[in-house]
Amino acid sequence: MAGYELRIKPSAVKEIERLPRREDRRRIVSRIQALAGTPRPEGAVKLSGQEQYRVRQGSYRIVYSVDDAERIVVVVKVGHRRDVYR
Repeated sequence: MAGYELRIKPSAVKEIERLPRREDRRRIVSRIQALAGTPRPEGAVKLSGQEQYRVRQGSYRIVYSVDDAERIVVVVKVGHRRDVYR
């Protein structure tokens, strides 16, 4: 089974770059890269009313969408849990 193509919106890249701790950035990038192989890992939650999912990485959330027909995962937003859904 081939993996999914991974795309990250420019706004999500900026959100990752703004994270205060380098260790958090590394963990989030690693988690995003893992989505290419398994777009709906254990712990992924479908957001209600949207065709998007979220996964947790510590206090941060990664919000993304999956297009199974095109085999693409698009990371839409990355942020602290208190701010990411606003």
